[in-house]
Amino acid sequence: MNRESGFRLAASKIVDLAEAQARAGAWRESGSTIVYTNGCFDLLHAGHVRMLEAARGQGDALIVGVNGDESARRVKGPGRPVIRERERAEALAALECVDLVVIFGEETSLPVLQSLRPEVWVKGGDYQIDTVNQAERAFVEEYGGRVALTEHVRGVSTSDIIARIRKLSPDCD
Repeated sequence: MNRESGFRLAASKIVDLAEAQARAGAWRESGSTIVYTNGCFDLLHAGHVRMLEAARGQGDALIVGVNGDESARRVKGPGRPVIRERERAEALAALECVDLVVIFGEETSLPVLQSLRPEVWVKGGDYQIDTVNQAERAFVEEYGGRVALTEHVRGVSTSDIIARIRKLSPDCD
Protein backbone atom coordinates (compact mmCIF):
# COMPACT_ATOMS: atom_id res chain seq x y z
CA MET A 1 0.00 0.00 0.00
CA ASN A 2 1.41 3.39 -0.92
CA ARG A 3 1.23 6.43 1.33
CA GLU A 4 -1.65 8.04 -0.51
CA SER A 5 -3.84 4.94 -0.33
CA GLY A 6 -3.04 4.68 3.40
CA PHE A 7 -4.23 8.26 3.84
CA ARG A 8 -7.43 7.56 1.91
CA LEU A 9 -8.10 4.51 4.08
CA ALA A 10 -7.65 6.53 7.27
CA ALA A 11 -9.78 9.40 5.94
CA SER A 12 -12.57 6.96 5.03
CA LYS A 13 -12.78 5.91 8.68
CA ILE A 14 -13.84 9.45 9.69
CA VAL A 15 -17.62 9.53 9.38
CA ASP A 16 -20.61 11.47 10.64
CA LEU A 17 -22.84 10.05 13.33
CA ALA A 18 -25.49 8.78 10.90
CA GLU A 19 -22.88 6.77 8.97
CA ALA A 20 -21.37 5.42 12.20
CA GLN A 21 -24.83 4.34 13.33
CA ALA A 22 -25.46 2.57 10.02
CA ARG A 23 -22.12 0.75 10.09
CA ALA A 24 -22.53 -0.21 13.74
CA GLY A 25 -25.96 -1.62 12.92
CA ALA A 26 -24.57 -3.69 10.05
CA TRP A 27 -21.71 -4.99 12.20
CA ARG A 28 -24.10 -5.83 15.00
CA GLU A 29 -26.39 -7.72 12.58
CA SER A 30 -23.42 -9.85 11.56
CA GLY A 31 -22.80 -10.71 15.22
CA SER A 32 -20.04 -8.23 16.01
CA THR A 33 -19.62 -6.59 19.40
CA ILE A 34 -19.42 -2.79 19.12
CA VAL A 35 -17.00 -0.95 21.41
CA TYR A 36 -17.02 2.81 21.85
CA THR A 37 -14.64 5.19 23.57
CA ASN A 38 -14.30 8.93 23.47
CA GLY A 39 -12.06 11.82 24.40
CA CYS A 40 -10.21 14.87 23.15
CA PHE A 41 -7.07 12.97 22.07
CA ASP A 42 -5.31 16.30 21.74
CA LEU A 43 -1.68 15.15 21.52
CA LEU A 44 -1.77 11.46 20.65
CA HIS A 45 0.61 9.60 22.97
CA ALA A 46 1.43 6.10 24.21
CA GLY A 47 -1.26 6.26 26.92
CA HIS A 48 -3.90 6.91 24.26
CA VAL A 49 -2.58 4.15 22.00
CA ARG A 50 -2.51 1.60 24.84
CA MET A 51 -6.04 2.56 25.88
CA LEU A 52 -7.31 2.26 22.30
CA GLU A 53 -5.64 -1.13 21.83
CA ALA A 54 -7.19 -2.33 25.10
CA ALA A 55 -10.58 -0.95 24.04
CA ARG A 56 -10.38 -2.79 20.71
CA GLY A 57 -9.69 -5.97 22.65
CA GLN A 58 -13.14 -5.65 24.26
CA GLY A 59 -14.99 -6.42 21.03
CA ASP A 60 -14.98 -6.69 17.26
CA ALA A 61 -15.25 -3.06 16.12
CA LEU A 62 -13.98 0.10 17.81
CA ILE A 63 -15.63 3.45 17.23
CA VAL A 64 -13.86 6.48 18.69
CA GLY A 65 -15.70 9.70 19.48
CA VAL A 66 -13.52 12.82 19.36
CA ASN A 67 -14.49 16.10 20.98
CA GLY A 68 -14.62 18.79 18.30
CA ASP A 69 -12.49 21.91 18.76
CA GLU A 70 -15.10 23.99 20.60
CA SER A 71 -16.12 21.05 22.74
CA ALA A 72 -12.49 20.30 23.64
CA ARG A 73 -11.98 23.96 24.54
CA ARG A 74 -14.98 23.90 26.86
CA VAL A 75 -13.75 20.68 28.49
CA LYS A 76 -9.98 21.37 28.64
CA GLY A 77 -9.84 25.16 28.86
CA PRO A 78 -8.26 28.04 26.93
CA GLY A 79 -5.41 27.17 24.61
CA ARG A 80 -6.77 23.72 23.95
CA PRO A 81 -6.96 21.81 21.80
CA VAL A 82 -3.44 22.13 20.48
CA ILE A 83 -4.27 20.04 17.41
CA ARG A 84 -7.37 20.75 15.29
CA GLU A 85 -10.24 18.25 15.30
CA ARG A 86 -9.76 16.93 11.76
CA GLU A 87 -6.05 16.30 12.35
CA ARG A 88 -6.79 14.54 15.66
CA ALA A 89 -9.39 12.41 13.89
CA GLU A 90 -6.94 11.54 11.10
CA ALA A 91 -4.26 10.44 13.57
CA LEU A 92 -6.76 8.18 15.35
CA ALA A 93 -8.15 6.80 12.09
CA ALA A 94 -4.64 5.83 11.01
CA LEU A 95 -4.41 3.37 13.90
CA GLU A 96 -5.17 -0.20 12.93
CA CYS A 97 -7.20 -0.82 16.11
CA VAL A 98 -9.66 1.98 15.24
CA ASP A 99 -12.51 1.13 12.90
CA LEU A 100 -14.37 4.47 12.82
CA VAL A 101 -13.95 7.99 14.16
CA VAL A 102 -16.82 10.40 14.85
CA ILE A 103 -16.28 14.06 15.75
CA PHE A 104 -18.91 15.42 18.12
CA GLY A 105 -19.60 18.95 19.35
CA GLU A 106 -21.17 18.35 22.72
CA GLU A 107 -19.21 18.37 25.99
CA THR A 108 -20.26 14.79 26.66
CA SER A 109 -20.69 11.94 24.24
CA LEU A 110 -24.16 11.00 25.49
CA PRO A 111 -25.78 11.79 22.10
CA VAL A 112 -23.23 9.50 20.40
CA LEU A 113 -23.85 6.74 22.94
CA GLN A 114 -27.60 7.13 22.43
CA SER A 115 -27.18 6.76 18.70
CA LEU A 116 -24.67 3.90 18.65
CA ARG A 117 -25.70 1.92 21.75
CA PRO A 118 -22.38 0.06 21.94
CA GLU A 119 -22.18 -3.20 23.82
CA VAL A 120 -19.08 -1.87 25.58
CA TRP A 121 -18.19 1.72 26.51
CA VAL A 122 -14.51 2.05 27.41
CA LYS A 123 -12.84 4.80 29.40
CA GLY A 124 -9.16 5.23 30.17
CA GLY A 125 -7.54 4.16 33.39
CA ASP A 126 -7.41 7.73 34.66
CA TYR A 127 -11.11 7.18 35.46
CA GLN A 128 -12.78 5.02 38.08
CA ILE A 129 -16.32 3.74 37.72
CA ASP A 130 -17.53 6.53 40.02
CA THR A 131 -15.69 9.29 38.12
CA VAL A 132 -16.92 8.54 34.60
CA ASN A 133 -19.82 10.66 33.41
CA GLN A 134 -22.66 9.18 35.43
CA ALA A 135 -25.40 10.07 32.92
CA GLU A 136 -23.45 8.22 30.21
CA ARG A 137 -22.80 5.30 32.55
CA ALA A 138 -26.47 5.06 33.52
CA PHE A 139 -27.57 5.12 29.89
CA VAL A 140 -25.17 2.36 28.87
CA GLU A 141 -26.09 0.17 31.82
CA GLU A 142 -29.86 0.75 31.31
CA TYR A 143 -29.84 -0.93 27.89
CA GLY A 144 -27.56 -3.74 29.06
CA GLY A 145 -24.25 -2.36 27.86
CA ARG A 146 -21.07 -2.67 29.86
CA VAL A 147 -18.65 -0.01 31.07
CA ALA A 148 -14.99 -1.07 30.95
CA LEU A 149 -11.95 0.77 32.28
CA THR A 150 -8.46 0.27 30.90
CA GLU A 151 -5.22 0.28 32.84
CA HIS A 152 -3.82 3.71 33.66
CA VAL A 153 -0.47 4.65 32.11
CA ARG A 154 1.23 6.77 34.74
CA GLY A 155 3.11 9.91 33.78
CA VAL A 156 1.75 10.05 30.25
CA SER A 157 -0.94 12.63 29.57
CA THR A 158 -1.44 15.50 27.18
CA SER A 159 -1.40 17.94 30.10
CA ASP A 160 1.93 16.50 31.29
CA ILE A 161 3.41 16.77 27.80
CA ILE A 162 2.26 20.39 27.45
CA ALA A 163 3.71 21.22 30.88
CA ARG A 164 7.08 19.69 29.90
CA ILE A 165 7.12 21.68 26.64
CA ARG A 166 6.34 24.91 28.51
CA LYS A 167 9.17 24.18 30.94
CA LEU A 168 11.58 23.79 28.01
CA SER A 169 10.39 26.99 26.39
CA PRO A 170 8.62 29.32 28.84
CA ASP A 171 8.09 31.91 26.08
CA CYS A 172 6.01 29.51 23.94
CA ASP A 173 2.69 30.81 25.29
